[in-house]
Amino acid sequence: MIQTLKKAIEKRLGSDEFEVKIENSLERGHLSTNAAFVLAEKENLAPLQAAEELRSSLHQNAPGDFFDRIEVGGGGFLNIWLSKEAIQGQLAKIAKAGSGWARVKGRKKEAVIIEYSSPNIAKPMHIGHLRSTIIGDAIANVFEFLGYKTVRWNYIGDWGTQFGKLIVAYKRWGNKGKVRKNPIEELDKLYVRFHQELKEHPELEAEGREEFHKLEQGNKGNRKLWRWFKKESLKEFGKIYNRLGINFSVHVGEAYYEKDLTGIIDLLKEEKVVYESEGALIADLERFGLPPAMVRKSDGSTLYLTRDIASLKHRIKEYDPKKILYVVANEQALHFSQLFALAKSTDLAEGAAMPELTHVKFGLVRGETGKKFSSREGTGIKLEELLSRAVELAKQALVERDVSFKKDEMKEVSETVGIGAVKYNDLSQNRLSDIVFDWDKMLSFDGNSGPYLQYTYARLRSILKKARRVPKLDLSTLESESDQALVLKLAEFPDVLERVRRSYMPSYLASYLHELAKQVNSYYHSEPVLYSEPSLRALRLNLVKSTAITLRNGLRLLGIKTIERM
Repeated sequence: MIQTLKKAIEKRLGSDEFEVKIENSLERGHLSTNAAFVLAEKENLAPLQAAEELRSSLHQNAPGDFFDRIEVGGGGFLNIWLSKEAIQGQLAKIAKAGSGWARVKGRKKEAVIIEYSSPNIAKPMHIGHLRSTIIGDAIANVFEFLGYKTVRWNYIGDWGTQFGKLIVAYKRWGNKGKVRKNPIEELDKLYVRFHQELKEHPELEAEGREEFHKLEQGNKGNRKLWRWFKKESLKEFGKIYNRLGINFSVHVGEAYYEKDLTGIIDLLKEEKVVYESEGALIADLERFGLPPAMVRKSDGSTLYLTRDIASLKHRIKEYDPKKILYVVANEQALHFSQLFALAKSTDLAEGAAMPELTHVKFGLVRGETGKKFSSREGTGIKLEELLSRAVELAKQALVERDVSFKKDEMKEVSETVGIGAVKYNDLSQNRLSDIVFDWDKMLSFDGNSGPYLQYTYARLRSILKKARRVPKLDLSTLESESDQALVLKLAEFPDVLERVRRSYMPSYLASYLHELAKQVNSYYHSEPVLYSEPSLRALRLNLVKSTAITLRNGLRLLGIKTIERM
């Protein structure tokens, strides 16, 4: 319904740069739009003249029975009352779609690669990996729901100078038995110790570079250690991803591109993208307003940027994607600006169309004091510990609410509520902002929180369970303002998903779900759903069912599980 209106406006406006808003009161219509102001600026018209022009156009471009009336108000805003038939038709469409409401059927040809999570081997996943993992997963879920061929890419950090440092640390201070018993924790301790020792022994930096160079050259001892570190790390990552409900299409490490780096260097030289300086290879990016970028060190070692160029070339050749999204923290903005500039300067697509490259940035994770979490000094919070704490606090909150669950049920529900609370706390906020862990707010069953949405869904399921069955929909009873308002809110779901797709902002979906939950909570407290007369009862049970489905689907797109009883 909202999309029908938007298409009608776009026919006249030739642009989608306008807003359509659901009104809270019928005095101002069902919907309003600022599109007349956009038209006025575009065609140099007075706002009221543009509004009249647009009103006339809408009557011509929308279906004949779509509008009840359209009025010009507020200096140029259009207030729109939809016909009873349009609202009835929308509800019939939603109810018929069932669990497929807003899902795009069929597959689009365009492939979208979304890179996210990307932890480093030989280190435990920490709180810093949380945002990339869950933001990337939510964006991938939405693209997939909307019919895109979605490639979920986990680009593992398994190469680089840091592994030379770790090899130095293991050879100097490592204990094979301890590492075998608890590999990731012990390897992390060794890496932290290297940086602590570096303060007193700066010569260790050169030693780390040398060990990495030997690794690059194929030294058997270093390769054996590296493979061991990687094997144990992937086991650890798998446990975390399983707990978070995260699945990837592709797991590829930086080392995969080692064989391609000579060819990449040769290509950059042939196309005169780089020049030599004191033995190193440098790309001059001044024309892009960027500082120079090194693609090979003076000792012949490659860099993260070199491997990213090789990875980009591989992705284009293998998947021919329309877009590639890199869900990586704000701190890497320069790196991606340099990578995208190099991509524009080099024929990585071998004559084919280059995909749209986007750095999907996000802010830091801060503790309750507002301080940034740190990992290099060994003071960061491990992701496993954070999730376990969330689950334990969720269990305490459920006990305080005197929810009666069997032991196994309590374990499962606590896990679902705790993990969901962590995810929603992140995804409900603007991804560009830093987020703070406020445990009380995060685990509240009231307000804008994951548990509140999960509880609302469980409450709707309880109503449906008491009803035993949902009768056939009788559209003729769709008369009251509260019933129509809920239909309008449900109708907004496809448009919200489209906003997420365009902006890569899962917070739009989270905000919508919170608004929907508030509205339906108010609805079933004010309207006698189960005790209405039969035809109205059928209508309202269908509305409750459709709302429950939309909440469930929306939460799943955010990567959050629902609970049937709370």
